Amino acid sequence: MSSVIEKIFQMHTREKVEVGNTIWIDIDLRTARDFAGAKVVENLIENYEGNYVDDAKKTFFTFDCNAPANTIGYANNQQICREFARKNKIKVFDVNRGIGSHVVIEEGLAYPGVTAVGTDSHFNILGAIGAFGQGMGDVDIAFVFKTGKTWFEVPPTVKVNFIGIPDGKWSAKDLALLCVKELKNKVLGKSIEFYGDILEKLSMAGRITLSSMVTEMGGIVGFIPPNKEIISFCEKRSGKKIEPVYADKDADYEKEIDIDVSNLEPLIALPGNPANVKRVSELPYTEINSVFIGSCTNGRTEDIFSVSKIIKGRKISENVMMKIVPATREVWQELLEKGVIKELFSAGAIISHAGCGGCASGQIGMTGEGEVQVSTSNRNFKGKQGAGDTYLASPETAAVSGLLGYIGGIDEYEVEG
Repeated sequence: MSSVIEKIFQMHTREKVEVGNTIWIDIDLRTARDFAGAKVVENLIENYEGNYVDDAKKTFFTFDCNAPANTIGYANNQQICREFARKNKIKVFDVNRGIGSHVVIEEGLAYPGVTAVGTDSHFNILGAIGAFGQGMGDVDIAFVFKTGKTWFEVPPTVKVNFIGIPDGKWSAKDLALLCVKELKNKVLGKSIEFYGDILEKLSMAGRITLSSMVTEMGGIVGFIPPNKEIISFCEKRSGKKIEPVYADKDADYEKEIDIDVSNLEPLIALPGNPANVKRVSELPYTEINSVFIGSCTNGRTEDIFSVSKIIKGRKISENVMMKIVPATREVWQELLEKGVIKELFSAGAIISHAGCGGCASGQIGMTGEGEVQVSTSNRNFKGKQGAGDTYLASPETAAVSGLLGYIGGIDEYEVEG
């Protein structure tokens, strides 16, 4: 019987969906961001004679990597996309809107069962709501813009079972880091389905955090079964009756992996490798210079609100720059209305406009040679967030570390309710 990805694919093709088969599937949502977006336009113009877009209502540009543009190159690329979009009646979620993969969820364009592609290596984040998302190169995205379809080799699926419920302080990011550590090299090129009671403890923001690091696990996409909260949100935003896609009870999995989460505690990934995960409590005394809170992994209202609860009434260490980048304009507005922005500012944080922030070259959150940073992003390869050393951690661990001036655990501070 069928896994989630097999069912979604079968809904979007007339071909036989079996693991290992190469099939053509229809794509419901097609996007290109400011990174590679201009190349998508170039490929379309060079290879097709007019009629560049199969369905403009399903096609979008999202500007989030360099927003607003701070280099002439990015400014030119964004303008190329804007002009192409205007001529072809394509909607642009411009530099004021935030991270594209989040915006399409907020706008009700992505919802359970949808197929979506974009020029974003973490577009598989849509597995958080039970949709199939995939990042692709500019040539492939141009073809999807033109035809509305693309090909995939149907991947095998690995079922991941979370065993237990942790008693101590933990976050969705700690769960995601544990998965990167435990699943690295075990799920390469495979679809993942996550199951376990702990998932009911995760809000949509937490599910986004977990799904956003499937790329670092080596997987193609990670599906979390939509619960009532997710379905209700997606129905409200899309204006549609949602029929979520669940795997058959006797689905054929390549293998099952059990991960014990009963003792989950704050974790951190050491510089250079997202899979080199340790307990925060195990680290030696490590001074830091900066903190970055944001990205598609931890830039939601819930993430930043948890930071404000920790630093409320306190001051960030004078030796630390804390840079905070909300994921979207909607998140920014929520933080503003709740008074969170004022609290963060009063503590000494730098709050920037919505976007990818430190994950994107040249934007807020880059590090210099010798700088030590705690980041809530998903990657810490050398050069990804600058020339310095980047530790990956939860917003809570990042906030505490920013107050202390060195990497510390949540237990070192009393947090107001």
